[in-house]
Amino acid sequence: MSNNHLKRLAMPRSWPLPRKTTVWVTRPSPGAHTLEHCMPITLVLRDVLGMADTAREVRYILHNELAQVDGRVVKDTRRGVGLMDVLSVGDEHFRCVLDHNGRLRYRPISAAESSWKVCRIDGKSTIKGGKTQLNLHDGRNILVDDAQAYNTGDSLKLNLPDQKILEHIRFGEGTRCFLIGGAHVGSTADVKEYIVKRSSMPNEVQFDGFDTVARNVFAVGDAALPLTEVTQ
Repeated sequence: MSNNHLKRLAMPRSWPLPRKTTVWVTRPSPGAHTLEHCMPITLVLRDVLGMADTAREVRYILHNELAQVDGRVVKDTRRGVGLMDVLSVGDEHFRCVLDHNGRLRYRPISAAESSWKVCRIDGKSTIKGGKTQLNLHDGRNILVDDAQAYNTGDSLKLNLPDQKILEHIRFGEGTRCFLIGGAHVGSTADVKEYIVKRSSMPNEVQFDGFDTVARNVFAVGDAALPLTEVTQ
């Protein structure tokens, strides 16, 4: 029971669901996103978007290949749909973002916007043959030729579903960023200064009027996200 389900009282605060209706809630399959930053597609379609009344109806939607995540057909009812993912159901498209309470929201977007997504570079590694692999926030790994051109904290705008790099968004002074944690979660702001700590303390990012740790910052540049508020 524990592998597939989660006590509803213990589910992440980022899930926009009531806590005391039933004992259990579906746990997403292990995968790209952390538990806090994704929800299983069953809950998204049934409880958040209201496209199905029961889990059986969700299975019908998935069995008939009507749902896609990042341009690929999904059949796993526990597949996590997480931060910046694009969910397509028929002719409707949604992007997963965080609201100002840190809750996961699936905002409607256009068909044109559903053809791309922004991914943060969380790490770099060298693989066999000397090639450099970029490790992205959603579990993707992208091979690149020029290792020095990309840094951890930068973001890539990828075409879906072929993962072709459309734009390299450099993280630094003046970069427009989306905040995924801290007191200003769900807002966008421009970087004023990036402070690298020479200690075990996390690196710090300063904005106009506030600062936060680097892990709360997601560089998005000029990418149009379906947000509700912009912080200058």
